[in-house]
Amino acid sequence: MFTLSVDWLTLPDVADRLGVPITRVRQMVRDRKLLAVRSDGVLRVPVEFVQDGEIVKGLPGLLTVLADAGFTDEESMEWLFREDPTLPGTPARALAENRGREVKRRAQALAF
Repeated sequence: MFTLSVDWLTLPDVADRLGVPITRVRQMVRDRKLLAVRSDGVLRVPVEFVQDGEIVKGLPGLLTVLADAGFTDEESMEWLFREDPTLPGTPARALAENRGREVKRRAQALAF
């Protein structure tokens, strides 16, 4: 089981917040526009990934960069929520605060 100190949304909750059908949310997860992990048999998305009725700006591109660096979904989730005193905070928090350029730069550096 995957555990982090994060508030989670189920896919139906994400669909409600985005104003889209749940089938669209499932497609976003398949297309790596949105990251979800399975916990207790249920796919869950961190609350931080959905803001003001939209997916947090920069998340889909960042997920692509992390996948290209060889990160699994679980490793990507751990990286996004690991405290980084140089940011400060977590990469997920930096994305939510519109500091995605620095987060993406750091993720690109992981590939080398």
